Amino acid sequence: MNNLNHIAIIMDGNGRWAKKRGLPRSMGHKKGVEKVREIAIYANKLGIKCLTLYAFSTENWKRPEKEVNYLMSLPKIFFNKYLKELMKNNIKVTMIGDLNKIPLEAKNIFKDAIRQTSKNTGMILNFALNYGGQSEIVRACKQFAKDYKDGKIKTLNEKTFNNYLYTKDLPELDLMIRTSNEERISNFLLYQVAYSELVFVDTYWPDFTCTDLDKAIETYMNRNRRFGAVDEK
Repeated sequence: MNNLNHIAIIMDGNGRWAKKRGLPRSMGHKKGVEKVREIAIYANKLGIKCLTLYAFSTENWKRPEKEVNYLMSLPKIFFNKYLKELMKNNIKVTMIGDLNKIPLEAKNIFKDAIRQTSKNTGMILNFALNYGGQSEIVRACKQFAKDYKDGKIKTLNEKTFNNYLYTKDLPELDLMIRTSNEERISNFLLYQVAYSELVFVDTYWPDFTCTDLDKAIETYMNRNRRFGAVDEK
């Protein structure tokens, strides 16, 4: 697993999972939260250095207000139930995204989890909350332009631009997984995914298992990552 440091997952299909069972969409999201705990603990045991989960996108505000409000209550549900277990497993919690629109209670819950786990040295469990890849790139460009104008930086290349991204302190993204049989990136880590491997899984997120993660990792391991080069004959 040494060459697989960072996995990102688009946790898709909670609503459809619930609908299939005649349940309200909120029950799908609740089940999805339980799945976060299971997969995070397992990924940590595998030695993955960072797991980034697409928790709420900048586009998700378009959903019905009732559903958005429930989604914003999930951090409290998750951390109240599982923070002690994350601590026990030495997992470090981080966040990326624009937090300005996030309700104060959810924001404070996350800040407390980040504070309590800040000295942990195991896997980074990174939540993308109110995150959009396009807005991240625009934000990075604006910050670079300001620093350039102020004389703080003179050169812009891939390495220096990376320092303006939310993910600047995280390992390079190796593998992106999307559940629920949708085959698109949905504005997630657009810059970071440039040479990542993509794996699309039929299973809805609440049904995603540790075995499914193993299969996705096996798929990744069996691919030949050339990064634009060619194999030497």
